Amino acid sequence: MSYRSSVRLNRRHFLSSVAIFLAAGTSASFARSISGSLPWQALASDPPIQVVPGGWYFFTPQEAATVEAIVDRIIPADELSIGGKEAGCAVYIDRQLTGPFGSSSRLYTKGPFLPGLPTQGYQGEANPAQRYRAGLAAMDAFLKQRDGKSFVELQPAEQDAFLTEMEAGKIALPNGIKSAGFFGLVLQNTMEGFFADPIYGGNKDMVSWRMIGFPGARYDYRDHVTKHNEPYPQSPVSISGRPEWLGKGI
Repeated sequence: MSYRSSVRLNRRHFLSSVAIFLAAGTSASFARSISGSLPWQALASDPPIQVVPGGWYFFTPQEAATVEAIVDRIIPADELSIGGKEAGCAVYIDRQLTGPFGSSSRLYTKGPFLPGLPTQGYQGEANPAQRYRAGLAAMDAFLKQRDGKSFVELQPAEQDAFLTEMEAGKIALPNGIKSAGFFGLVLQNTMEGFFADPIYGGNKDMVSWRMIGFPGARYDYRDHVTKHNEPYPQSPVSISGRPEWLGKGI
């Protein structure tokens, strides 16, 4: 037998042996019969729970007042929409901080903690709840030392100037808090609260969706798929439905 023939036979024998092993292994480990039932459990995932405004679950009254003032400067009331405070952005953030987001329970949070690239996001040890608590305290400590006032006590123009400096990283907050990083966290959560489904506490009466013409959680768009560059004529729909369906008005 030639060397090439021997190699070909050995390779064929090896592959057939592996195939038999995999077939036997997978059939014993993964195969199962499904008869008379679905291969998944209906409603197995956690459905969103309607956030009920009123009271604070995470923030202290002082922290809540500061956050409400911040979100109202990030999204000030104008002719297009209500402000961030009235829209419920602070309520959204408060409720998020009491859940998996606040504790980072669904993220890997072990070390080592090393500086990352700007595109890699936050790389520190503290979770969002800890960052908010420390960041808000550092803000007030800095302002009371510099101006003798808390953020809430500043005039709107002064609040805007301070937040602008924070965003640029020009504010040296105490206890090693990075002002640009903390501002970025609050900015991101404020935008989420303004544009997320109202079921999570923000976007009151779907104000942002009405402003941009977003239809929301509608189940069927077939009548409008081919109508390009035309405003959607229907009111938006939340995960929980439309206010008029629930007898709440708008």
